[in-house]
Amino acid sequence: MNRVKYIGLDVHQATIVAAVLDDSGKLVMQSILETKATAILEFLHGLSGTLQVTFEEGTWSTWLHDLLLPHVAKLVVCNPRKNALLKDGSKSDKIDARKLAELLRADMLSPVYHRDSGVRQLKELARSYSALTKDTIRVMNRLKSLYRSRAIACAGRQVYAPRQRALWLERLSETGQHRRAEPLCQQLDALQALRQQARRDLLREARRHPAASQLRQVPCFGPVRVALFIAQVQTPFRFRSKRQFWTYCGLAVETHGSAEYRFVAGQLARSKRAVLVRGLNDHYNHELKNVLKGATTLACSRPGPFHDFYLALLDKGMKPAMARLTLTRKMAAVTLLLWKKGERFDAQQLKPQAA
Repeated sequence: MNRVKYIGLDVHQATIVAAVLDDSGKLVMQSILETKATAILEFLHGLSGTLQVTFEEGTWSTWLHDLLLPHVAKLVVCNPRKNALLKDGSKSDKIDARKLAELLRADMLSPVYHRDSGVRQLKELARSYSALTKDTIRVMNRLKSLYRSRAIACAGRQVYAPRQRALWLERLSETGQHRRAEPLCQQLDALQALRQQARRDLLREARRHPAASQLRQVPCFGPVRVALFIAQVQTPFRFRSKRQFWTYCGLAVETHGSAEYRFVAGQLARSKRAVLVRGLNDHYNHELKNVLKGATTLACSRPGPFHDFYLALLDKGMKPAMARLTLTRKMAAVTLLLWKKGERFDAQQLKPQAA
């Protein structure tokens, strides 16, 4: 009889703790493996039955996913932010591995998408560009904070310009601050050069994907924004509906309710208790939300179909914050739909009630 075995892996840099449950939930094996391909595959090949494996998303997840996928019947890379059971009670590697196996057996894990959709290289370049952008902004903020600590006005971008750098450095009278500003300026120059090269590599790779030219039709979606959008979404067919996509982008409204039903004269009736709105969902793709928020900010200030859509919402009495959220959800839904169907952007299809 081909029985199912549920395997939870608690992955670390040097070791992996594995817990194996049978289909009745009984712990049949625990083992500590070296974090090497040969040791992991040897362990799996020594098990009989249909194997289902899970481990948490982390530094090793991409490598481990590609290694295990051909050797198991089901593989779930789960979201650690949603594994509340692991935070309850005592904690150790063996306990965590067993809890992961139990959650897998109960089908209570939230999977993280790890399929290869042909955009892995673009995704790596997008990560490089985003990291260099954040590092550049961080150095810029440090440089301006240095001038502001001496009450030196430094609004705008002139403080970063290499041609005016000597004049700005002269305004720092103390030797220590002068010597502190010089390496910051050198670091900024190096980061800006690296960021420009990463941008060129990102755009060159993005042009290889057919969706890039199609998504450029969407107003306020420039080449960099389109490249980052493709890298994060990977494929539009992983989302069944726009509401799923809104949740992934952090645009879904969370509501909390309780005691929703009651019996009145022997008949089941819905309670009139108001549902509490708790804001937008907490767990989402931060990079993708930043892309959509940037497009929304641009659309609210630049004439175009999305700007007209935004103004129409304001004319109906909607608050600006809710109008921006509605516009962002509309842009996300339209972009996903165009990518799925391969159609061209049509401003006539923008309808407020469809958002």
